Amino acid sequence: MRLHRNLCFAVIDGLLDIFNEGEYADKVVQKLLKRDKRWGSRDRAFVAETTYDIVRWKRLYAEIANVKQPFNRDDAWRLFAVWATLKGIRLPDWKYFENTPTRKIKGKFDELSKIRIYRESIPDWIDEVGVNELGEEKWSQEIAKQNQQADVILRVNTLKTNKKDLKLKLESEDIYTEYLDQYPSALKLTKRANVFKTEAFKNGWFEVQDASSQLVADFLQVKPGMKVVDTCAGAGGKTLHIASLMENKGQIVAMDIYESKLKKLKVRARRNGVHNVDLKVIDSTKPIKKLHNKADRVLIDAPCSGLGVLRRNPDAKWKLEPEFLDRIRTVQQDVLNQYSKMVKPGGKLVYATCSVLPSENQNQVNAFLKTDFGKEFNFIKDKKVLAHESGYDGFYMALLERKQ
Repeated sequence: MRLHRNLCFAVIDGLLDIFNEGEYADKVVQKLLKRDKRWGSRDRAFVAETTYDIVRWKRLYAEIANVKQPFNRDDAWRLFAVWATLKGIRLPDWKYFENTPTRKIKGKFDELSKIRIYRESIPDWIDEVGVNELGEEKWSQEIAKQNQQADVILRVNTLKTNKKDLKLKLESEDIYTEYLDQYPSALKLTKRANVFKTEAFKNGWFEVQDASSQLVADFLQVKPGMKVVDTCAGAGGKTLHIASLMENKGQIVAMDIYESKLKKLKVRARRNGVHNVDLKVIDSTKPIKKLHNKADRVLIDAPCSGLGVLRRNPDAKWKLEPEFLDRIRTVQQDVLNQYSKMVKPGGKLVYATCSVLPSENQNQVNAFLKTDFGKEFNFIKDKKVLAHESGYDGFYMALLERKQ
């Protein structure tokens, strides 16, 4: 591979924005890709994948390069040189790469690869939490999987098409997919591609949604005609899936504390041909109280650490702090207590997170079931999804039923 100067400059600029300015990697990459309209798909892929790669391995590369945050521009080039050397890319004769000790880099990599915090490039405190909650062996396997690039998974929108027709339609646009056993609505891309430019996407035939995330709506056991509340709907990936399972019949109330996210859901719903969704901003306790004892089904896709989806958001491990984890566990217990009141007697509730930590998952459900109101619910079943076992995102979901 030959390195192109303007593409490398883009990566360096992106890294400084992510590491020093605290910007989100996905937003930075989106911005970088708009930088030069002449870039082809290969150029864009290089910028995106290299940026994510160096973000993912920041701790390991910084240790090898002997640089510390905040990184100056020369430090960022040193990180880049470590990345290129370990990828077997020949460094061009540029001033940024003068005196790069390639043999020393490889030796240091071999040495550090024996220590998990460097090998998997994670903060000490996250490693300690992972070991405490999952055990040494399971955590080692899980965090290793979280450092692998995630597959691109599509969810077919059954309101508009079916898997077979979507597969054929994408093939006509040179995008190839395969079926996934045990995931009834999923197609996996055999090779990464920009699916958002396809006619199939513009026509609302699919959404991009990981296979594990697709399990949640099925877990809720919805039927056409029900009243369903999605309490932490965000931009609506699971809301839209629920709508397709309900065949657009009945009512879905999509709620979130962020109006901006619900606006995105409105756009997506229109494209998907979904018209049974009401949007409600949670700006006080009123919208929740109005729905007390009214819903057949309630989904609480709770805010969490996101430790099950680090493959997609590698910068999250550098932004997370121990205090956040303590705060989020309190929030999770609070939303369970508050939002569960919307379930009517005989109705069902799903509590879900994209975390792999028992303290955010089954422990929260067990604690809720011991509260005064929680005693009105029966535990039906739960599902713990680990990335190293499933091949997809780490997730948790628990199904509870309110007593008649």
